[in-house]
Amino acid sequence: MAYDNTCKYIAERYPQDIARWLLSVETSEIQVLKTELIQEPIRADSVTFLRVLSSILHLEFQTVASSTPPLPFRMLDYWVRLKRQYNCDVQQVVIFLKETTSEVAFTEIYREGSTTHQYRVIRLWEQDPAPFLANPALLPFATLARSNDPETLLSQVAQQVARIESVSERQNIATCAGVLAGLRFEKRLLQQLFRSELMRESVFYQSILEEGLQEGLQQGLERGLQRGLERGLEQGLEQGLQRGQQQEAASLIIRQLGRRFGAVDEQLQKQIQGLSLTKLEDLAEALLDFSQGSDLITWFEQNS
Repeated sequence: MAYDNTCKYIAERYPQDIARWLLSVETSEIQVLKTELIQEPIRADSVTFLRVLSSILHLEFQTVASSTPPLPFRMLDYWVRLKRQYNCDVQQVVIFLKETTSEVAFTEIYREGSTTHQYRVIRLWEQDPAPFLANPALLPFATLARSNDPETLLSQVAQQVARIESVSERQNIATCAGVLAGLRFEKRLLQQLFRSELMRESVFYQSILEEGLQEGLQQGLERGLQRGLERGLEQGLEQGLQRGQQQEAASLIIRQLGRRFGAVDEQLQKQIQGLSLTKLEDLAEALLDFSQGSDLITWFEQNS
């Protein structure tokens, strides 16, 4: 879910760039729609709806091809709900992030009986990386684009990220690029290329990287990371980066601890919130080895 939510963040933070890429339109008349589509949500994963001029752009980012219900039917279901609620043109784009040979990734139509429904599919591994490299907002997608030398491409992405003048913008894009690159590259290489001060201070980056690359983590911790990252990225990534990483990093760690060991004592929460970013990063790494709630108290005693 971290990958889906990272893409959702990019789409909602940079809607004009997304519209220019997918629809070839230049407009500032774009609105991010927060909708549950009348009835219950169709699925738990993140989707993005943008109102672009007089139409709606429905974006769906996929890391795997299998789903329940199947993707083609889900696209029809979404189209019907969007059409009924907004009564305007609906354009749907499914973007596959990770290379696959599944037939679903090469299917752009739903058929059953006399019913047919078409949508658009983009497979990032087939896309020319040049447009992504030329646009800071789309740089994270370049890490998964077509290349005969993926490591060189990743290096180019890192170089372009370093050229972004705004510190907050550079941090946003670097974090997103690091997350998506985890679908293709080893952690060692990512750490070599994305090890600037900004990235090293980002507890988001470290936690998401662990969630995406270390599948061997015990099941309970994995669920806690996934759920915490869903909320952290979807609801708190932009706010956390704007208001200060320290506060958001502390909240993420408290949620992770809560998922594993139950509610964290209020006094311990205050101690966590009072830690520096460096100490929070140390704690984020240490909690991967915690086996019981009292390990947190021991950690504070050793790091007082």
